[in-house]
This record gives sequence, C-alpha cells and structure tokens, in this order.
Amino acid sequence: MKARPLAMCFVAAATIIGSQHLAAKDLIQNKGSDTLVNVAQAWAEEYKSVNSDVAVAVSGGGSGTGIAAMINGTVDIANASRSMKKKELKKAKEMGQDPVEHVVGYDALAVFLHKDNPMDTISYVQLGKIFGRGGAATKWSDLGVSVPGCGSDKIVVVSRQNNSGTYAYFKKAVLKYAAKAGVISKGSFRQGTLDMHGSKDVVDLVEKTPCSIGYSGLAYATDHLKVACVSQKDGESCVSPSVKTASDRSYPIARPLFMYTNGEPEGDIKAYMDWIKSDTGQCILKDKGYAPMRDVNCPSDS
Repeated sequence: MKARPLAMCFVAAATIIGSQHLAAKDLIQNKGSDTLVNVAQAWAEEYKSVNSDVAVAVSGGGSGTGIAAMINGTVDIANASRSMKKKELKKAKEMGQDPVEHVVGYDALAVFLHKDNPMDTISYVQLGKIFGRGGAATKWSDLGVSVPGCGSDKIVVVSRQNNSGTYAYFKKAVLKYAAKAGVISKGSFRQGTLDMHGSKDVVDLVEKTPCSIGYSGLAYATDHLKVACVSQKDGESCVSPSVKTASDRSYPIARPLFMYTNGEPEGDIKAYMDWIKSDTGQCILKDKGYAPMRDVNCPSDS
C-alpha cells in the first residue's frame, strides 16, 4: 500500500481532531412544560454565548411528558408548570432517580375570552360552573351574558390535554375550590371540552371563536383577545394577571414554574441552572412575560 502524501495526512488528522471536538461538545437534554418551552428555548439560545462548548436541546410536550422522561433517565432537566405528583416521585425512586425541584420563576395562569365578550371579570365560582363536571353554565345566558357573534349561545370550553401542568394546576386551584364551594360535585373537568395540545393553540382558538373561553399562561396573551380580571368569590375585588401580580402572588391563579434535575446538579448542568437563576437568566424570563423568582433590574426596565 502506498503511503498518502504528507499534506493529506495533515488534512485527515485535522478532520479527525475536529470531529472528536464536535463529539465532545456537551449536550444538555431539556424537555417538558409547554408553558416554559418558549423561555427555555430563549435560555438555550442565549447560553451559546456564555459557554459555546455546551449545547442545550429543548423540546415541549407537557409537564407530564418531561417528568416521565426524567424518571426514565432520558433527559437532564424536566420543565414543569406543576409540582411532581406523589406517584411520580415514588416511581422515580423505584427507577433509581432522585428528583430535585428548582423554582425558576412564576406565572399568571390567565383566563382568555374573545375580544367581543362583554365580560371583564370572572370568579372561581363562575369558572367552576363553566369548566367543572356538573357545572350549571353551559350557555353564556346562564351567566347573564350575551356575546356578539355567538348565535348558539353555547359556551365553547377550551382546555388543555391532561398531561399538561397548566391543566393540572387549573384543576387543583380552581375546580377543587369550586367543588368545596358546592358549585360542582367533584373538582374535575366537564366532558366535551376542546383539549388543546399547547398554549398557543388555546389562544388561537379563543381569538377566532366568539363563544369560547380558555386558560393558559399569561405570556401567550395577545392583543386580539380579552384577559379576564379574576377573583375567587363572586362580588370580591378581582385582580388582573401581570408580571407584578404573579410576583407578589396577589393574582389568584399565580403559580411557580419548576425545573427538575436528577439529584443536585453538577458540572455543566449546575452551571446552566445557576445561570438561569442569575440576573441575566431571570431578565430573559421577565422579557418573555413571566415573573422572576426575585427582584431583578433588567435593561428592558429602563
């Protein structure tokens, strides 16, 4: 066999070294909450300029999907808009995983109405009647409301799929409250809801459907729909969702946002999580419409 020319050897060596460098680039797998997916993608993109040797792969699918992947050991970080359930924690332990919860911010779970809907305020009791199983409100007239463009008068109830943390939190915070108040018999969703895969799908449907009402993270709100002011009891003063009211928890449906790791993070994962919790990471979260985990001064504030 003839020896290759020296120049070719140098090229081959450089190619091998380059491919080894690419293969050695650390990859953090991050999956879960649809509520968090936009800010998680923004974090991942910005982190390239912080540490170019680390890549962060982000995907959604819902809080339950991310938590299941962490339990199975196929992701490094699971995003969730709800806490892990007892059965999930038990399964994780059985699989040899040690989930550690990190609060990375707060979110206001907003109630969306079509822009022509005359309602401006809504209570947990009314939400229970609309979304809850056995709830008495199936038509807008049941709530004393006439919605322009909604000829059928039937309330189109827009929800999320049951693997969503947003679905689980709304059920826990709102429907269980309505059940305790005697508005519905059980704190569960009524049958016949339109269950959307993602938050943007909820917003898109409510924008186009005068008869509809839906819920999702405030960060997905647009100027083409109405965001309701919410109270727990009928007749109480309501609070509008905002970054401020989510931060001080005065908004009734404010909730923490989580990232879960298997054990206390180390190495590149720890560095990434620390950066997310830093002022820079928290300002990115704030710019995306969420409430930071603490007071931060961001360039956009000036």
